[in-house]
Amino acid sequence: MSKTLLFVTLLAASFLVGPGAVAQDAASEEAIRSIIAEQVAAWDAGDGARCASRLAPDASFTNLFGMVMYGAPAFAKRHTEILSTFYKGTKKKCSVRRIRFITPEVAIVDIDNEVHGVKSMPAGIVVPSDGIVRTQLMEVFVRRDGQWWVEAYHNVDLKPTAKP
Repeated sequence: MSKTLLFVTLLAASFLVGPGAVAQDAASEEAIRSIIAEQVAAWDAGDGARCASRLAPDASFTNLFGMVMYGAPAFAKRHTEILSTFYKGTKKKCSVRRIRFITPEVAIVDIDNEVHGVKSMPAGIVVPSDGIVRTQLMEVFVRRDGQWWVEAYHNVDLKPTAKP
C-alpha cells in the first residue's frame, strides 16, 4: 500500500513541476534567442549603441583581439568604433549551438558567429578568402525582474584549419 501511495505522490508531483518548468524554459529560451536576433539586427544596421542595449551595466566583454572591457558603455563605444571602421557594412550571422540553464535565472549560451563581407582586419586576425570571420561567442545571461541581461560576452576567433 505504501508503494502505491509513493508512486501516486511522485506521479502527481511530476505533473505539477514538469510541464511548467518545461514551458518556463521554452519561454526563457525564446526570450534569449530574441535578444541574440536583436544583437544581429543592430550589428547589421551598424548601430553600436543598440548592440549594447541588453548588456548589464557592469557586464564583462572580451573581444577576439583579447581586449577586456567592463560595462555596457564601453561595449557600445567599442562596437561603434568597429562598425564604423573595419566592420563597416558587414553582416552578422549567429547560430545558437546550445543554451544551458544553470538555474532558472542564469543561462550560458554558445554561439557560432560569422561576420560576412570583411575586407581587412587589424593585425593579428586573418581574413579568410571567403571574407567571413568566424568566431565562437559565449554569452552569460541573467534574468532580473523578468528581463534577461547579458552579464558576460566573450568572443574568440576560429583559426583556419591546417590542411594535410
